[in-house]
Amino acid sequence: MKVKTTFNVLSLLVILGLLLAACAPAAETPVEEPAATGEAEPTEAPTAEPTEEAPMTERRGGWLDEIVFSAISSDTAVSQLQAGAIDFYSFNLSSNSLQQIKDAGLNYTQSYGGNYGISLNPAVFDDTARLNPFSNRKIREALNWLIDRDYVNQEIYGGGSLPKLLPITTQLVEYTNLIETARALETKYAYDLDRAREQVAAEMEAMGATLGADGKWQFNGEPITLIFLIRSDGDGTRQPMGDYVSNQLEAIGFTVDRQYKTSSEAFPIWLGSVASEGQWHMYTAGYLPAGLTRDERANIQQYYLPSSVQASDPFISNVADPELQQLGDDLAQGNFADKQERDEMLARALELAIEDSLFVWVVDQLVYAPYNTNVSVTYDLGAGYEAAFMGNYNLRFLGEEGGTMNVGTNDLFTQPWNTIAGSNWVWDSNIMRATSQGAGPVGGTQGLMGDPYTGLAWPHRIESASLEYLNGLPITDNNLGWLDVQTVDEIPVPADAWVDWDATSQTFITAGEKFPDGTTAKTKSVVVYPADLYDTVKWHDGSPISAADFVMAFAIFLDRAKPESAVYDESGALSVDAFLPSFKGWRITSTQPLTIEYYSDTFAADAELNVLPLWPGSPAGLAGENSWQIFAVSNLAEAAGELAYSSNKADELKIEQMSWVGGPSLEVLKKYLDQAQAEGHIPYEATLSQFLTPEEIALRYENMAKWYEEHGHFWVGTGPYYLDQVFTTEKSLVLKNFTDYPDLADRWASFSDPKRATVVLDGPGQITSGQEAAFDVIVNFNDEPYANADIKQVKYILYGSTGDVIAVGDAQAVGEGQYQVTLDADSTSKLETGSAKLEVAVVPIPVAIPAFSSIEFVVVK
Repeated sequence: MKVKTTFNVLSLLVILGLLLAACAPAAETPVEEPAATGEAEPTEAPTAEPTEEAPMTERRGGWLDEIVFSAISSDTAVSQLQAGAIDFYSFNLSSNSLQQIKDAGLNYTQSYGGNYGISLNPAVFDDTARLNPFSNRKIREALNWLIDRDYVNQEIYGGGSLPKLLPITTQLVEYTNLIETARALETKYAYDLDRAREQVAAEMEAMGATLGADGKWQFNGEPITLIFLIRSDGDGTRQPMGDYVSNQLEAIGFTVDRQYKTSSEAFPIWLGSVASEGQWHMYTAGYLPAGLTRDERANIQQYYLPSSVQASDPFISNVADPELQQLGDDLAQGNFADKQERDEMLARALELAIEDSLFVWVVDQLVYAPYNTNVSVTYDLGAGYEAAFMGNYNLRFLGEEGGTMNVGTNDLFTQPWNTIAGSNWVWDSNIMRATSQGAGPVGGTQGLMGDPYTGLAWPHRIESASLEYLNGLPITDNNLGWLDVQTVDEIPVPADAWVDWDATSQTFITAGEKFPDGTTAKTKSVVVYPADLYDTVKWHDGSPISAADFVMAFAIFLDRAKPESAVYDESGALSVDAFLPSFKGWRITSTQPLTIEYYSDTFAADAELNVLPLWPGSPAGLAGENSWQIFAVSNLAEAAGELAYSSNKADELKIEQMSWVGGPSLEVLKKYLDQAQAEGHIPYEATLSQFLTPEEIALRYENMAKWYEEHGHFWVGTGPYYLDQVFTTEKSLVLKNFTDYPDLADRWASFSDPKRATVVLDGPGQITSGQEAAFDVIVNFNDEPYANADIKQVKYILYGSTGDVIAVGDAQAVGEGQYQVTLDADSTSKLETGSAKLEVAVVPIPVAIPAFSSIEFVVVK
């Protein structure tokens, strides 16, 4: 499952930053939905905050001495835990594994596990003798009627997941916010095999295909065979899902070549090949959000458009509907006046997205990661442990400090590791985060720490921050109380702010140069780092962090998008092109203390998520950090044509994709490290020389050379653990505690008990059409009433006998944790005789996860 990095860390900076991986509650049954929210509306302040108690420990870095990660089949996870071979299996197991976990007496995390669906190849094939049916949008759309999602959920996921049609998370806040549109689309695209067959037939005939006497589709006299890459590893559910979809396609006349592959085998074909080569038609894709995301408006661009940050096939081969392209890009960039316009745009985009169906979604999973009872785990409620920003910070043995923990996961080193265009898989990203300084819930917010329960962010490395935004923008102020927020009528961008890059002169272009008449922004964030930043924060090789690290990350991001650059990459240019229209500039106003201003027209709904520390993390929105010298060495290798950051460029030039941790790349990088060290090489010298001294240059290259000699790789961060040993062939690695880390191990220990709500909905089993009816809603936490002050909204949805939405409204509070839904006579008069259903969605404040419950009743005249 791949990490969902919805935006480039510097491209669409304040939107959601996507990882590649139950039917409605029964009547009167309390249901807890432990899932990530795509919070469309701003939220209030959570009541739980990190404590200021005396430290629990004097230990710095992580709680553990070592963490040994190994790739282990999910089929053996529980048995290996029971045998003591591992202490924790960090990859999420599907809902059909829950009973086995319970029977083994293990503890487990419980969260949304991302989503599974079918990725379709939209390209017209280079070989014109071969017809690709999925180059036709209408055929892609028809697959939504072909798949019985309820059947898949019941038969493959044990009824424990949620059927998924839309590119937003089912039954969560974004979905609840647009419930009328969501339910209408679910009704329109309900399972209908005959309708799917009819639409496919009409389009296939129009494309020149014929249905043979054997009932199979042919083109130019040859059978049309669909190559289906079906994942056989992971949680074990994608293979039966792929087989089911194959059966359905065969039922309407297609021949399917079912190719069962692991992630390592499938990925080079799915995202690593050119779509028009026709090496595949379908893939059982899985995506896991990069933590508990609050705003899913960027998903349209992420999943359907050539401007997707994934910047590779099949996305760049999709010829999207122009309206969908405009809506997707505008939503991602925040080009809307207010929340109402935003919601209207997203509602329309959801309709067009299903018509496009580059992805045909199948399920949103509820998943579980098992661990032994002597282990303490902090995990993200929206995506589990491997997507939690503070997960590795808090991982420990209960009541102990130190020790070696053995952790199993689904895979490792699925792609080469580099922070420009390397591995984005959830298991790899989890380890990269352990070596880094946390990360906020959106791109560009390393330097903050993502809250695993709300999707907001806390200060991590920064000392203070402020935010200005234009009056009228739909932004909620100061959810967590640490941010100085002001609204203003205008935000002028200073003439000396950096707004673009000149690859020829290797210098930033200023606002004064690009906008001689001046320009303005919608938001301005200012972050101030501690005065002792350069003394307390060290790279794992012993080098102090410096301002040059911050500048380098932004420079290379822009440089790779310029054709004049020695490291130009067309795939990297796509995300920069999407970024520049809303980017208004940044500048360093002081290096001591380091103070950074950032100006943008892109904004998130919550104030904290608009703060951009510009910590030297991945310029591509991936996990991990990067010092200026690793980019210096890597750029030399790419400029020489020996390595390439991205798989696209590597394939085009028929060279090795760059890996900082293993393979043939290491010898090449070592060669250019020696060259850089001998020359005292300064990357982007016209710019970086202002931030570097000869002493720092010499020290950085010397420390990097020593690090490589001792550890055999170039992966260096500043986080609580460092990457000690790497075994790419055996798919295992060893992390060790970084004792020079500036924070105590208990800094984030207060995050242990999320306040998730449970809901009971009760009411009459029969009502009379045209008469008022009342239903009671009870909201609890740990069997105690949930405080009304901690509940943002209790929303109800009334459905008719065919599943159509009749009415939507808000329940009224009648007591602490007690609400009432009153259906007026006008609403009930619209109900036909027969069955109907009422559903409630409770949106708590301390956790950004709604809880749902529903009740069915009979309507009489």
